[in-house]
Amino acid sequence: MASLPIGLQLYSVREDLGRDFYGTIKAVKEMGYDAVELCGLKEEWDPKEIKKMIDELGLICNSSHCPTDEMQKEGTFARYKEAGCDYIVIPWMSYGSHNQRFEENLELIKKLCEEANKEGLTMLYHNHDFEFKKIDDKCVLDIIYDSVPENLLKTELDTCWVKFASYDPCEYLRKYTGRSPLVHLKDYWEAEGNTGVPYDLIGKSREDRENEGFIFKPIGHGIQDIPAILEASKAAKADMVIVEQDESPERPALESAKMSIDYLRSFEW
Repeated sequence: MASLPIGLQLYSVREDLGRDFYGTIKAVKEMGYDAVELCGLKEEWDPKEIKKMIDELGLICNSSHCPTDEMQKEGTFARYKEAGCDYIVIPWMSYGSHNQRFEENLELIKKLCEEANKEGLTMLYHNHDFEFKKIDDKCVLDIIYDSVPENLLKTELDTCWVKFASYDPCEYLRKYTGRSPLVHLKDYWEAEGNTGVPYDLIGKSREDRENEGFIFKPIGHGIQDIPAILEASKAAKADMVIVEQDESPERPALESAKMSIDYLRSFEW
């Protein structure tokens, strides 16, 4: 039995979601997930209808990723609040090579956190590996969290990218005890000595990644020490763990999601 609710970040099944929103989240519920995390709200979606569908299925949904460009549009935070969210998550920021845009983006993060708070939302920051580059011997990710008050910005640590950046996900979770309400579980396989960058957003294709020896895996089927991460999540006082698989090149995405929840339900923690 799991001691924390288990959610699925719907980006993991985005193609299925695009074809049939209700049918996809219904399938996720039937797999045994307790919750879903939205990967955004399309302009044509009615947030109240989205909330109604999720509630009808008995799923928890208190968070969503949202691009910062969208966050800056009038009414965005109110829409996510209508959809039932308590947390809104910065999913990605580009700092450019050598972090030359870091100060500019840090000011934007501060501004967005304050605006979200006015709408009754708490901002979370979802990291990749590049936030572990250092400025004056300090990781960018830590500078962000040191620069914004804890009541305005909390963590959504992506444990895959923490490990890929050569840090211990468990240590990072413990470091942010009490500031880590949601934890992203993500597993992968990496060839020994691989130094490739495994995602499209900075110019690597799927073929490039496969040639470099990196592939996303269902939870429990890669190199992550998932039991240790679950224990660290509990110790950090997380409210929920959320499965995310960026890509599923070996099988349909819903099948991968099922493998992940089956693994997480296969032992007590």
